[in-house]
Amino acid sequence: MSSYSDYKNKAFKNLEAKKEYDALAPEYNIIQAMIDARKSQNLTQKDLSDRTGITQADISRIENGTRNPSLEMLKRLAHGLGMQLKVEFIKPNKI
Repeated sequence: MSSYSDYKNKAFKNLEAKKEYDALAPEYNIIQAMIDARKSQNLTQKDLSDRTGITQADISRIENGTRNPSLEMLKRLAHGLGMQLKVEFIKPNKI
């Protein structure tokens, strides 16, 4: 059985697939950072909901990619995690 990275490398030979994947990277990076921060503190979605006032359902939707959080919501989440929100603009990697 091949690994996910093997699959990704094969799929990325199709430049259109790579372009679409790259276009979604910012959303996935936010989702992964939020999940990692929450889990590193051994918090459930409900715990984070209690800390932020954001419903557990909305936190779940953000984490599964069906809701895009506003900047204000991201600030509330960061505060609830005892963290600061950092947004960066970086030059993209060349293909």
